[in-house]
Amino acid sequence: MKAVDLFSGCGGFSYGFQQAGFEVVVGVDNNEHALKTFELNHNNSKGFNLDLHLDSAIDELVRYLREKEHEIDVIIAGPPCQGFSLTGTRNADDKRNTLFYAIFKLASKINPKAIVIENVPGIITLYKGAAKKEILRLADEAGYSCKYQLMYAPDYGVPQIRKRVFFVALKKELGEFSFPAPMLNEAEYVTCSDAISDLPSLENDFGDDVLSYTSNPDSEFQKIMRKGSKYILNHVGTRHTDHVINVISQVPEGGNHKDLPPGVGDSRKFNEAWTRYHSQKPSKTIDTGHRNHFHYKYHRVPTIRENARLQSFPDVFKFVGTKTEQNKQVGNAVPPLLGKVIAEQLKGYISD
Repeated sequence: MKAVDLFSGCGGFSYGFQQAGFEVVVGVDNNEHALKTFELNHNNSKGFNLDLHLDSAIDELVRYLREKEHEIDVIIAGPPCQGFSLTGTRNADDKRNTLFYAIFKLASKINPKAIVIENVPGIITLYKGAAKKEILRLADEAGYSCKYQLMYAPDYGVPQIRKRVFFVALKKELGEFSFPAPMLNEAEYVTCSDAISDLPSLENDFGDDVLSYTSNPDSEFQKIMRKGSKYILNHVGTRHTDHVINVISQVPEGGNHKDLPPGVGDSRKFNEAWTRYHSQKPSKTIDTGHRNHFHYKYHRVPTIRENARLQSFPDVFKFVGTKTEQNKQVGNAVPPLLGKVIAEQLKGYISD
């Protein structure tokens, strides 16, 4: 079964589909560094740097798929969420809010069996649910039955507090999609320690882009993440000032700026400032920055690899570009494990 990934970023969403046995033939984004990471980690896939606001971009994509004689089963898409996000400007006129039209324009030309769209929870309620209603209308008009559901990442084995909405549209003759039930309860959630405790501490050095494993896996999750990988990639520490290290050292495990003594860490006082992960809980939501969350044990921000683990990227997945670019790629991604869970469920509806 073949898929295309629109607004792919580095391809976390579609990597989960690849893990479930799909062939992801194309990724489309407007970030060159993310596309290089995408191509590097998706088997024989081609990245396209295109502006999907433009009909000409859709036409170029269709031409390529026809040239290669690719019959596409699924369109996967995670359109930019800044307009709907709690951390964004919530501007109803933000043109990024209408990028889902591109998904249905492409669908009208290549007629996939299914369309899977991911976004932030705000897409359901903001602007009186206008975007949600429009997605459901477009799907119905195009001959798809569409269901949506809020999915909580820890319920599906991702060691990170992350809520996302998924829309799954199926050709009406294929029935109505039923979302996979939660796989874990709160007592069973994969924790930060379960996810990253086996990685080198970097207390005495800054690591490197390629490192050897120095310990055995401590958890089932770590065994899964290390499968097929000979080395640890992208595990490079950050050089902090003495002041930052001093402030971090005073934040208790699971705490934040509210737990600091008066006068300490006053340069950052917003909600997520000086947040230290808790070893026995999933991490906070991984974002595109890297200055506000800290390792549960060591006085530093997590490395790219640590955050990638918390996003459920396996160790064989290599990120390229500057550290800033790599942080954006990790933070913007859909956890591959969530993609895989949906892909496995979807196979039951669309496989011949």
